[in-house]
Amino acid sequence: MELLKVEGLKKSFDKTEVLKGVDFTLGRGEVLAIIGSSGSGKTTLLRCLNFLEAPNGGRITVGDHVVYDGDDKKRKSAKEKRENQLKFGLVFQSFNLFPQYTVHKNITLAATLALKSAAKKEKMSSAERALALEAIEKKADELLSQVGLSEKRDSYPCQLSGGQCQRVAIARALALGPEILCFDEPTSALDPELTGEVLRAIKSLKGDDRTMIIVTHEMDFARHVADKVIFMADGVIEEVGEPEELFSNPKSPKLRAFLQKDDI
Repeated sequence: MELLKVEGLKKSFDKTEVLKGVDFTLGRGEVLAIIGSSGSGKTTLLRCLNFLEAPNGGRITVGDHVVYDGDDKKRKSAKEKRENQLKFGLVFQSFNLFPQYTVHKNITLAATLALKSAAKKEKMSSAERALALEAIEKKADELLSQVGLSEKRDSYPCQLSGGQCQRVAIARALALGPEILCFDEPTSALDPELTGEVLRAIKSLKGDDRTMIIVTHEMDFARHVADKVIFMADGVIEEVGEPEELFSNPKSPKLRAFLQKDDI
């Protein structure tokens, strides 16, 4: 079943076109890896999907809901924007954990703030708020267990390794229940030993039928974990296909050159 459809997505910074009309689809429960050289538009695409950057044109549909339409000039309400953003979760390269909060609070913070806002608007009783807060905390503990960090519940980011911080960031992204979980080169800030533990954590999520988009420079990971791989070059999708076919029999000269680089 198709979950995500991206049509003609464009993004420019001043006069520089970074995305020149990107089209792709992603099925529910599929894992998509996006590869390409620096400057190809990979991260900008991810940031547009998460609305950290405003696209300049195109259309993004999640399920049967259009979350962005460049031809629709009607201004969306803050509530609509927030609902659209929550369809995507994003794990950053550099973790972006709050250093002053424990691991557990880093995971529960966004959901707790959302609960406080909802409680005021919906005039929830104290008992209802307590039950909702209990559910948020229980979910955080379950996510910590899933990424193998239950024992670090009350630790602070400064007490964790880089790999552990990234696993906390994954749990935090999952806490709000996004329909699509996105990773922006999640191992680029880690040394090889820590890279393995993060990649294993991401791979374990696939078994839960989660839909994921992973911008990565780890070719072996993309080949063996993704259901579909997109190769981007110069702001467009140069080639797309199943991993084995794309890596074993690349059709694009640009992709062949990319895969032959010594640093890949």
